[in-house]
Amino acid sequence: MAVGLLFQHLNTGGRTTLYGIQYVLKYALGKDVAGRNLAVYPDDTFIVSYPRSGNTWTRFLIANLLHPNEPVTFANIETLIPDAEAQSSRMLKRTPRPRYIKSHEYFDHRYRKVIYIVRDPRDVVLSYYNFARKYRHIEDDYPLERYVEDFVAGRLSSADWGTWAENVGTWISARGKDPDFLLLRYEDMQRNTSQELARIADFFGIEADAASRERVIQRSSAQQMRELEKKQAGEWVSTKNQRADIPFVGAASTGGWKTKLPAASIARIESEWGALMQFLEYELVTEVGQNAAAERIALSRVGQ
Repeated sequence: MAVGLLFQHLNTGGRTTLYGIQYVLKYALGKDVAGRNLAVYPDDTFIVSYPRSGNTWTRFLIANLLHPNEPVTFANIETLIPDAEAQSSRMLKRTPRPRYIKSHEYFDHRYRKVIYIVRDPRDVVLSYYNFARKYRHIEDDYPLERYVEDFVAGRLSSADWGTWAENVGTWISARGKDPDFLLLRYEDMQRNTSQELARIADFFGIEADAASRERVIQRSSAQQMRELEKKQAGEWVSTKNQRADIPFVGAASTGGWKTKLPAASIARIESEWGALMQFLEYELVTEVGQNAAAERIALSRVGQ
């Protein structure tokens, strides 16, 4: 939409609001964040997840799969697979089609072809806690138990994307059986990366034998990404001007919650989201979580 048309659209009764002027200027200068307002095309593919669920790793895997002759780095990942939550509307419109776009949005009916990555919320909150410290959203001494409560209650900086369960649940319930929706579990990706990468390649209609998949995996390994982050953190939009002592690429592991989360925090997460966690085959380890999950499942069957 041209700037003049935007002004005309935002003008009401001969007066343009201050917010409208700011929006137009940001759009014209390419300084807005596209987010949920991005223009969606029918040939787009979205790589979606709740934050800290393995989206960046998946972006690297997909970018290396799609561009085997071009080294994928933090310096060019935004060109190959741009982040809708970090790039402007103008930049995304200029991205060559078909586009592959990273997003953290809850369900959006316009996203027709979607890869969705889900991760155990007990591990997500630990990764998010370090991320919040890196981005200076919280102080280093912020109690982990309190952060877990914020996480469950939806009081994080990502509130616009819903809670973990709201984000995950909306996509699975709306698209779970759609052939254009591919659900990946971070834990399965860690356990058998080649097999899950084969599922991604099949989803894209790309032939990728074991040898080519192994090359993609090596180029996208956590170690490789950490080395790239050390060299390019100042160039990448997601790490520029953020704390360097806390890495963006974390431990890249599963099950850390078993030793790092307080028992009360585990119970809090399981009691709130246990039914969805069980559906996704995440084992519940607390009695309160198991009881809450059973109660919610029973309630969902009432009237069926």
